[in-house]
Amino acid sequence: MPASSPRVRPRDLVARLRAAGCVFAEDEARLIARQAHSPAEVERLVALRESGRPLEHVLGWVGFLGSRILLDPGVFVPRRRTELLARAAIGIVRPGDTVVDLCCGAGAVGAAIAAAVDGVHLFAADLDPAAVRCARRNLPPDAVFEGDLFEALPATLRGGVDVLVANAPYVPTEAIPLMPVEARRFEARMALDGGGDGLDVQRRIAAEAPLWLSSHGVLLVETSGAQAGLTARIMRDAGLEPRIVASKRLDATVVVGSLGSRSDS
Repeated sequence: MPASSPRVRPRDLVARLRAAGCVFAEDEARLIARQAHSPAEVERLVALRESGRPLEHVLGWVGFLGSRILLDPGVFVPRRRTELLARAAIGIVRPGDTVVDLCCGAGAVGAAIAAAVDGVHLFAADLDPAAVRCARRNLPPDAVFEGDLFEALPATLRGGVDVLVANAPYVPTEAIPLMPVEARRFEARMALDGGGDGLDVQRRIAAEAPLWLSSHGVLLVETSGAQAGLTARIMRDAGLEPRIVASKRLDATVVVGSLGSRSDS
């Protein structure tokens, strides 16, 4: 370390982060100090965090189901609640299944499924070019496609997808201004805004999913507790048999829609 580089005192980092509004300032200071290789790097990372940038963008990664998912600036940050979606899918996927992670973002859900179940044939897609570039760092690059929902996928998958997972945007447009500043400023709007009632993208996915699912295929969609009933109705109208899975601990809700009689027990 150069002699001219001032030493960084942990308590000073904590004080700065706390002043910037970081609720878990001690934990964030520890992560930043561990990430940086020099006092200058510590200063750069702290300044980014003070500017409001999400900690995960500052560090360049996020923990998800025990794995480290690489994360680029501007890409939607996988939330802890989305671990419920991944766990629900892992409980259904079988070795050798064809799995699609739609609206994949950084690819966290797909990566978790591939890590937990051997031999899956995984595909992922997102409309955001930055998200696609990021997902190609966390998943096999040739399995990640850029485009609008199913249009991005190889046509050969049509009718052969066993498990389809989607963390589509579900925040109502009018609620976007109520979201935390760091999400509104530093994450892509297309990853947040679900339209008037928040379920526009879910409707599009559910309407087309039966054409892509295998005869025993399953669609899993993250939603909110308040929206779950409507999400289930959307699936039922599309010909899927829905059930709602919720976790109070994660404050998370997933609707699972089955096309056939596959058991997920």
